[in-house]
Amino acid sequence: MDRLEFKATLTVDDAGAIEGIAWPFGSPDRVGDVINRGAFVKAVAPLPMLASHDQADTVGVWDQIEETAEGLKVKGRLLVTEVARAAEVRALIKAGAMRGLSIGFQSRKSAPRVGGGRTISDLELLEISVVAVPAHPGARITSAKELDMTEQTTPDLTAIEKKLADLGEDLKPVSALSKRIDQIEAKLNRPETGGDKAKEPTEERKAFGSYLRLGNQISEDDRKALNVSVDPQGGYLVPPELSTEIIRDLIEFSPVRSVASVRGISVPNVIYPTRSDTTNAVWHGEMATRSESTITFGQKEMTTKELSTYVEISNVLMQDAPAAETEVRQALADDFGKKEATGFVWGDGVLQPEGFMVNPDIGYYANGHATAVQPDALVKMLYSMPAMYRNKGVWALNGTTLGVLRTLKDGQNNYIWQPSYQAGQPETILGRPVIELVDMPNVAADAFPILYGDFEAYRILDRLSMSTLVDPYTRATNGITRIHATRRVGGGVLQAARFKKLKMATS
Repeated sequence: MDRLEFKATLTVDDAGAIEGIAWPFGSPDRVGDVINRGAFVKAVAPLPMLASHDQADTVGVWDQIEETAEGLKVKGRLLVTEVARAAEVRALIKAGAMRGLSIGFQSRKSAPRVGGGRTISDLELLEISVVAVPAHPGARITSAKELDMTEQTTPDLTAIEKKLADLGEDLKPVSALSKRIDQIEAKLNRPETGGDKAKEPTEERKAFGSYLRLGNQISEDDRKALNVSVDPQGGYLVPPELSTEIIRDLIEFSPVRSVASVRGISVPNVIYPTRSDTTNAVWHGEMATRSESTITFGQKEMTTKELSTYVEISNVLMQDAPAAETEVRQALADDFGKKEATGFVWGDGVLQPEGFMVNPDIGYYANGHATAVQPDALVKMLYSMPAMYRNKGVWALNGTTLGVLRTLKDGQNNYIWQPSYQAGQPETILGRPVIELVDMPNVAADAFPILYGDFEAYRILDRLSMSTLVDPYTRATNGITRIHATRRVGGGVLQAARFKKLKMATS
């Protein structure tokens, strides 16, 4: 949580009207902080006026807050007739004992400054206090009714400002050297290509690049930047941000993830309880004997499956860490993505996830024709499902079949396929969304080219996102490093009744 900070010129009259500069632009405060113009644009009046940042000592309210070229200009009222403490504060201001303003805020966006302190470009302004010694020497009461404070100065504060300026000058050579070292290190880790300045790599990406080159010989600092996997290979997980990019690539190959029920697990398998029937309630008379109902419960166990491969990269390429990282990410994303997508559709459930197209409990509806999709069959198949499942389902088919459906019309000569005319809304068939799966079969005799279902009943289990194991020895004589990658994922149908397939047949 951001810490609450206090920074802040001030005027007051007998009625309690007060104004000042709560923060001057263009110079640092006593700790070296500079707040840029524009940082207060989200500040909205009214704000509480406190005495010395004491939340139990509210003495007035600030009615106007405005950024000017000079600084943050504020106007408000000391509640001198309503709050006794406010009258005391007004007297202290006139006597010169409280001449400053100080702001209470939480920093939203800042950057370190040379010589110490920060440059703050965005903040949340919480309150403005009347104080004896402001955090910023220039944040002071500007005027009172019979007391002009704009010309008053504090020699000690001026001396402090001079010392801060001198310290900043002394540290400039050190800062320049440090900046130069950082630039050299950045170039060594991520060389610039194509004439454009490359983005500074994160510590995790640097560590992953080192691991690809050196394997287990990486430094302790790089080792800490990566998570050690607990899988039998004992490899290292890729950086979190890289894993995220790979998962995003997987969705391009496997849109099932966008509609299925996805769960992350920490165990190899999960057991789900099932119920095969309902009770058998019957109508009866007042004294009639009640009949018994039996319910059968069962279990469905889903086990994660292991998907693995390896890629080989020349040691010359490995010397360029960013290029190696890109090659590894692309190779794994392509291979794992295609295999996973096929598994969710056609997996045998033994070494692969259980594909919904091979689940024996999912029923089908006969198209009525062996080679031509019938619009009436689609309508009847849709409405043959219970309303609760029908109203949550989506159509799944490949692009070739989708092209066929785009030409079909209903009995009123209207296309059953409807394009999306609103951004973010999916295309529909008979009012329901469509997902395109490249692994679905084409229209052919006895094929099942179309599936409709509520995909919340298809569960995907993610056990291990991605782990890698670098082997620089097996093909060292050829100047090649082998990188093994493993992913563990499971999938299966939880409720077959939520799905139905269209069969290209008359019965």
